[in-house]
Amino acid sequence: MLTLLLTTAAASLAVMLVAFAAGVALGRHKGVDVAWGLGFAAVAVATAALNADRPMAWLAAGLTVVWGLRLSIHIGRQAGRHPGEDPRYAELLSKGKGNRTWYALRSVYLLQWIILWFVSLPVQVAAHYAPLNAFAVIGVAIWAVGLFFEAVGDAQLARFRADPASKGKVLDTGLWHYTRHPNYFGDACVWWGLFALAALHWTGWLTVLSPMLMTWFLAGKTGKPLMEKHLSATRPGYAEYVARTSGFFPGRPGVYEHSTVLPVLGTSSPMTG
Repeated sequence: MLTLLLTTAAASLAVMLVAFAAGVALGRHKGVDVAWGLGFAAVAVATAALNADRPMAWLAAGLTVVWGLRLSIHIGRQAGRHPGEDPRYAELLSKGKGNRTWYALRSVYLLQWIILWFVSLPVQVAAHYAPLNAFAVIGVAIWAVGLFFEAVGDAQLARFRADPASKGKVLDTGLWHYTRHPNYFGDACVWWGLFALAALHWTGWLTVLSPMLMTWFLAGKTGKPLMEKHLSATRPGYAEYVARTSGFFPGRPGVYEHSTVLPVLGTSSPMTG
């Protein structure tokens, strides 16, 4: 297991260092968001390679690769439509002391690498210890629900943004009619599904902090809260949308008395703010 942990750490670090080199060469660091999904895919491939005789390894790795590649492709397409540095990273790096390049390495790439590796622990433990039995269908089902919400939510948002008539409006149809963040909710479900696979062996329960951390980032730290700060200042009618739509978990539209919209501070990434 120690060999596995060290190998996956090295594989994911390699992805981040390549992204860092590309960011330095291009003069912008938003490519780290693309590397996020690729880093998880690298962990999954390394995990499967070291546990090639275990069916669960291929299942957990396959699910992770599908999720990671889809996310990276989606983010890459979105980034390609907006040349230049992401305002989030421009603001972050403007606050750094000393050499800007090394500050970017520490505060953007290495930080995300550590989080990535920690969140991926259920995949590694599932591959190494968990049996592939009938109960695995529970984890796969949770993962599938998550991928559906994330992929469909992203696709609906992309179509909405591409329509000139939608400029300045709030997307409140499709999955966005039931939750203000179907993509973030889906992302969380993906990792709870992978944790459910790891939990088929007692050691998997030791990784429960991994999906908890991902969910905390998405719902309570750098995903939902910061995105809503941005939308509150750029979308007329967003406060009304908040008042009638569930903030994270899908639910029937109604009155959500405790929903609030906070002052502006933009973001579009669940992990980096």
